[in-house]
Amino acid sequence: MSQPYDTVGLNGVQPEFLRTFCFTFRVGSSLNIEMKNESDKSFAAPVLALDVGQKRVGAAVSDSLSISITRLEAIPRTNWKHLLRVVDQLIKSFDAKTLVIGLPLRLNGSSGEAAEEIRSVAAKFAKSLALPVYLQDERLSSRQAEENLRESGRRGDQVSQVVDSEAAAVILSDFLKSDQDRFLVPRS
Repeated sequence: MSQPYDTVGLNGVQPEFLRTFCFTFRVGSSLNIEMKNESDKSFAAPVLALDVGQKRVGAAVSDSLSISITRLEAIPRTNWKHLLRVVDQLIKSFDAKTLVIGLPLRLNGSSGEAAEEIRSVAAKFAKSLALPVYLQDERLSSRQAEENLRESGRRGDQVSQVVDSEAAAVILSDFLKSDQDRFLVPRS
Protein backbone atom coordinates (compact mmCIF):
# COMPACT_ATOMS: atom_id res chain seq x y z
CA MET A 1 0.00 0.00 0.00
CA SER A 2 1.35 3.39 -0.88
CA GLN A 3 1.32 6.12 1.73
CA PRO A 4 1.00 9.88 1.32
CA TYR A 5 4.23 11.79 1.69
CA ASP A 6 4.96 13.71 4.84
CA THR A 7 7.76 15.29 6.82
CA VAL A 8 8.47 12.26 9.04
CA GLY A 9 10.76 10.56 6.55
CA LEU A 10 10.19 7.16 5.02
CA ASN A 11 8.52 4.55 7.19
CA GLY A 12 9.98 6.18 10.31
CA VAL A 13 13.61 5.93 9.12
CA GLN A 14 15.39 9.12 10.04
CA PRO A 15 17.49 10.88 7.35
CA GLU A 16 20.57 10.93 9.61
CA PHE A 17 20.58 7.14 9.65
CA LEU A 18 20.45 6.99 5.86
CA ARG A 19 23.23 9.56 5.43
CA THR A 20 25.53 7.39 7.53
CA PHE A 21 25.32 4.59 4.98
CA CYS A 22 25.58 6.83 1.87
CA PHE A 23 22.34 5.57 0.37
CA THR A 24 20.12 7.67 -1.77
CA PHE A 25 16.62 6.73 -0.73
CA ARG A 26 14.18 6.88 -3.60
CA VAL A 27 10.58 7.56 -2.67
CA GLY A 28 7.82 5.74 -4.47
CA SER A 29 4.65 3.83 -3.90
CA SER A 30 6.69 1.11 -2.22
CA LEU A 31 9.83 1.14 -0.14
CA ASN A 32 12.78 1.02 -2.52
CA ILE A 33 16.44 1.50 -1.60
CA GLU A 34 19.03 1.60 -4.31
CA MET A 35 22.71 2.45 -4.41
CA LYS A 36 23.18 5.59 -6.45
CA ASN A 37 26.39 7.39 -7.30
CA GLU A 38 25.76 11.12 -6.77
CA SER A 39 27.83 11.95 -9.86
CA ASP A 40 25.19 10.10 -11.93
CA LYS A 41 22.46 12.46 -10.70
CA SER A 42 21.65 15.00 -13.40
CA PHE A 43 19.82 17.41 -11.10
CA ALA A 44 20.54 19.19 -7.83
CA ALA A 45 18.38 18.89 -4.72
CA PRO A 46 16.27 20.05 -2.98
CA VAL A 47 13.76 19.76 -5.80
CA LEU A 48 10.50 21.72 -5.85
CA ALA A 49 7.66 20.09 -7.82
CA LEU A 50 4.48 21.69 -9.10
CA ASP A 51 1.21 20.21 -10.33
CA VAL A 52 -0.32 23.13 -12.22
CA GLY A 53 -4.11 22.92 -12.34
CA GLN A 54 -6.84 25.28 -13.47
CA LYS A 55 -7.74 26.46 -9.93
CA ARG A 56 -4.77 25.45 -7.77
CA VAL A 57 -1.11 24.59 -8.10
CA GLY A 58 -0.02 21.67 -5.94
CA ALA A 59 3.49 21.85 -4.53
CA ALA A 60 5.93 19.43 -2.92
CA VAL A 61 9.62 19.59 -2.09
CA SER A 62 12.36 17.04 -1.49
CA ASP A 63 15.09 17.37 1.08
CA SER A 64 18.68 18.07 0.00
CA LEU A 65 19.49 14.34 -0.28
CA SER A 66 16.29 13.40 -2.12
CA ILE A 67 15.38 11.17 0.83
CA SER A 68 11.95 12.50 1.73
CA ILE A 69 9.19 14.47 0.10
CA THR A 70 7.11 17.08 1.90
CA ARG A 71 3.70 18.04 0.57
CA LEU A 72 3.19 21.83 0.72
CA GLU A 73 0.04 23.90 0.80
CA ALA A 74 -1.54 24.33 -2.63
CA ILE A 75 -1.18 27.72 -4.29
CA PRO A 76 -4.37 29.38 -5.57
CA ARG A 77 -3.98 29.94 -9.31
CA THR A 78 -4.71 33.56 -10.07
CA ASN A 79 -2.28 35.23 -12.47
CA TRP A 80 1.26 34.65 -13.71
CA LYS A 81 2.92 37.32 -11.53
CA HIS A 82 1.35 35.93 -8.36
CA LEU A 83 2.33 32.38 -9.25
CA LEU A 84 5.91 33.41 -10.06
CA ARG A 85 6.20 35.38 -6.81
CA VAL A 86 4.93 32.49 -4.67
CA VAL A 87 7.11 29.90 -6.44
CA ASP A 88 10.14 32.17 -6.10
CA GLN A 89 9.41 32.47 -2.35
CA LEU A 90 9.17 28.67 -2.06
CA ILE A 91 12.46 28.26 -3.92
CA LYS A 92 14.15 30.64 -1.50
CA SER A 93 12.47 29.15 1.61
CA PHE A 94 13.54 25.60 0.80
CA ASP A 95 16.78 26.54 -1.00
CA ALA A 96 15.50 24.54 -3.98
CA LYS A 97 18.03 23.91 -6.74
CA THR A 98 15.68 22.38 -9.32
CA LEU A 99 12.06 22.96 -10.36
CA VAL A 100 9.92 20.15 -11.77
CA ILE A 101 6.54 20.75 -13.37
CA GLY A 102 4.08 17.98 -14.17
CA LEU A 103 3.37 17.60 -17.89
CA PRO A 104 -0.20 16.34 -18.50
CA LEU A 105 0.28 14.09 -21.51
CA ARG A 106 -2.57 12.00 -22.87
CA LEU A 107 -2.59 8.31 -21.98
CA ASN A 108 -1.13 7.48 -25.42
CA GLY A 109 1.76 9.89 -24.76
CA SER A 110 0.64 12.62 -27.15
CA SER A 111 0.32 16.29 -26.22
CA GLY A 112 -2.98 18.08 -25.97
CA GLU A 113 -4.05 21.59 -25.15
CA ALA A 114 -3.28 21.16 -21.42
CA ALA A 115 0.27 19.93 -22.15
CA GLU A 116 0.92 22.88 -24.46
CA GLU A 117 -0.26 25.31 -21.77
CA ILE A 118 2.09 23.70 -19.23
CA ARG A 119 4.99 23.86 -21.69
CA SER A 120 4.32 27.60 -21.99
CA VAL A 121 4.21 28.02 -18.19
CA ALA A 122 7.44 25.99 -17.85
CA ALA A 123 9.16 28.17 -20.47
CA LYS A 124 8.16 31.29 -18.51
CA PHE A 125 9.60 29.78 -15.32
CA ALA A 126 12.81 28.84 -17.14
CA LYS A 127 13.21 32.44 -18.36
CA SER A 128 12.33 33.97 -14.98
CA LEU A 129 14.16 31.77 -12.47
CA ALA A 130 17.84 31.08 -11.94
CA LEU A 131 17.53 27.29 -11.66
CA PRO A 132 16.92 24.43 -14.09
CA VAL A 133 13.29 23.68 -14.90
CA TYR A 134 12.21 20.18 -15.91
CA LEU A 135 8.98 18.73 -17.21
CA GLN A 136 7.93 15.36 -15.83
CA ASP A 137 5.26 13.12 -17.37
CA GLU A 138 2.38 13.23 -14.92
CA ARG A 139 -0.05 10.78 -16.50
CA LEU A 140 -2.34 9.40 -13.79
CA SER A 141 -0.61 11.35 -10.99
CA SER A 142 -3.88 12.82 -9.72
CA ARG A 143 -5.49 9.39 -9.69
CA GLN A 144 -2.47 7.97 -7.79
CA ALA A 145 -2.62 10.92 -5.38
CA GLU A 146 -6.31 10.30 -4.64
CA GLU A 147 -5.61 6.61 -4.12
CA ASN A 148 -2.73 7.40 -1.73
CA LEU A 149 -4.92 9.74 0.30
CA ARG A 150 -7.87 7.35 0.47
CA GLU A 151 -5.58 4.49 1.53
CA SER A 152 -4.33 6.71 4.35
CA GLY A 153 -7.90 7.10 5.60
CA ARG A 154 -8.85 10.49 4.15
CA ARG A 155 -12.31 10.97 2.70
CA GLY A 156 -14.25 13.50 0.62
CA ASP A 157 -13.29 17.06 1.51
CA GLN A 158 -10.08 15.89 3.18
CA VAL A 159 -8.93 14.44 -0.16
CA SER A 160 -9.94 17.45 -2.23
CA GLN A 161 -8.07 19.83 0.11
CA VAL A 162 -4.68 18.17 -0.43
CA VAL A 163 -4.95 16.20 -3.69
CA ASP A 164 -3.12 18.84 -5.75
CA SER A 165 -0.08 18.83 -3.49
CA GLU A 166 -0.21 15.04 -3.17
CA ALA A 167 -0.15 14.91 -6.99
CA ALA A 168 2.94 17.18 -6.90
CA ALA A 169 4.51 14.70 -4.46
CA VAL A 170 3.77 11.84 -6.88
CA ILE A 171 5.30 13.85 -9.74
CA LEU A 172 8.37 14.55 -7.60
CA SER A 173 8.67 10.89 -6.64
CA ASP A 174 8.56 9.89 -10.31
CA PHE A 175 11.18 12.54 -11.14
CA LEU A 176 13.53 11.29 -8.43
CA LYS A 177 13.41 7.70 -9.70
CA SER A 178 16.51 6.94 -11.71
CA ASP A 179 14.58 5.18 -14.50
CA GLN A 180 12.48 8.22 -15.37
CA ASP A 181 13.12 10.43 -18.42
CA ARG A 182 13.74 14.05 -17.47
CA PHE A 183 12.94 16.84 -19.92
CA LEU A 184 14.97 20.01 -19.33
CA VAL A 185 13.20 23.20 -20.41
CA PRO A 186 15.60 25.44 -22.38
CA ARG A 187 16.16 29.03 -21.23
CA SER A 188 15.35 30.71 -24.54
